[in-house]
This record gives sequence, structure tokens and C-alpha cells, in this order.
Amino acid sequence: MKSFLSKISAFLLALLVLMSTVSFTVHNHYCGTFLVNTSVLGEADNCKMMMAVKDTSGSCAAVEKSCCTDEVLHVEGQDELKLSFSDLDLDQQQFLISFVYSFQDLFEGLEENIIPFRDYSPPPLIRDIQVLHETYLI
Repeated sequence: MKSFLSKISAFLLALLVLMSTVSFTVHNHYCGTFLVNTSVLGEADNCKMMMAVKDTSGSCAAVEKSCCTDEVLHVEGQDELKLSFSDLDLDQQQFLISFVYSFQDLFEGLEENIIPFRDYSPPPLIRDIQVLHETYLI
């Protein structure tokens, strides 16, 4: 049971370190207020809704400002994971030392059951005291 719990806790701690160091970027493409495309690995494809309006003065086509917007969410992971003992201040060092010292043998079980009264026999019963004093448990 102890090895199973230690394997689970080691796996969860490794997963925590992995998730805290991973950085990623999410690209979202909106047309108006509607989400059209989302991409994690690359840029989101646009919907190609460019509106062409004819210019009244000539034959050239002018392009209006697009109603589409792109949103980029960048989640940055941790860069430095290695903390040294000297980076901690004195109070934190004292707490860490006392914590490790007090809990180092907490989860180790006894190798055998110790029964301190195994070699001693009970005293001989001369009289039954409850019957002598007529005290009965109901």
C-alpha cells in the first residue's frame, strides 16, 4: 500500500512540474462577435470575409475595414525550477530543517507487534468482588 501511494504521489508531482513549465499560445478568430476558428498549434484560419465596396468616383475597388478580429492568448510557463537552499531566508531554512527532522520516520511501521504484558500472567482471582458487594451490571 505504501509503495502504491508513493508511486501515485510521484506521478502527481511530476505532472504538476510538467504543467507548470509548459507554455502555449491559443489563437482565436472572431467574425463580429462569433468565434469562427480556434487553434493551439498554429494561427487560426480566417474566414475571408473581406467586404469590397465600389468607390463612387472611379472604377477602383476600395476595401473597408474588416469586421473580423484575431485574439491571441499566450500562457507562459515557468523558466527556472531549480531553487537552492541558500535562496531561502533564515526562517524558511529553519522551518524546512525542523519539518524534515520531525517527519522523517513518521510513516515507517513497526517491524513486529510489541506486547509488553505477554510474559506476565494475571493475578489469581480469590473472591469475586462484584458478587461480594452485590454490585451487578445491568
